[in-house]
Amino acid sequence: MYKLFAVALLLSAFGAAAADRRFNAADVPAARFRSGGRVVISNDTTSISAYRFFGNIAEALVKLRATPRVARQSQPLAFATTQNAGALTDLFNDAAREHGVDARLIAAVAHRESRGNSNAISPVGACGVMQLMPATARYLGVQNIFDPRQNVFAGARYLRTLLDTFNGDLDLTLAAYNAGPGAVQRYRGVPPYRETRAYVAAVRSAYERASNR
Repeated sequence: MYKLFAVALLLSAFGAAAADRRFNAADVPAARFRSGGRVVISNDTTSISAYRFFGNIAEALVKLRATPRVARQSQPLAFATTQNAGALTDLFNDAAREHGVDARLIAAVAHRESRGNSNAISPVGACGVMQLMPATARYLGVQNIFDPRQNVFAGARYLRTLLDTFNGDLDLTLAAYNAGPGAVQRYRGVPPYRETRAYVAAVRSAYERASNR
């Protein structure tokens, strides 16, 4: 019979009302990650939790509590081709608090998508820091797809929607961000596309490295 094991949560809670959906995505101590397993990220209006599952064994990776105070700024990831990295870091933290997504995950996606380039356009027409397709951007209420704040906030909202859709499964969320949720549902998992599988592996690795600092 399997024994469920949970590692102690990594962050103490600060006082906050349950309805306050702002998150401090910067004040997290270093975590120690093992490779493999299934990463699941969820929120419950008061916290963001990330766990790695090995069968019935759960390892707590990150616990972020809602907090009314402003998060101190930290650098989630380095953007080699971006000169306004500090401004992007502020946007990632703001979007994290607004939509309940770890800022380091937003940064990892942005780094893979565009290296933080707000003017980037992909061969298939995805635009901006988070490489949103114009139709997706319109659905998310974006008026100027090249405005970094609108783009990052919309990307974070989309990530939150995908996390909720796929029950917090990080790999499925990232696959859906890259290939579309329809492809994930059609294949009942990460689609067998080389690009998508490389994307999932790269973003997940960057997210875990950032969380391990």
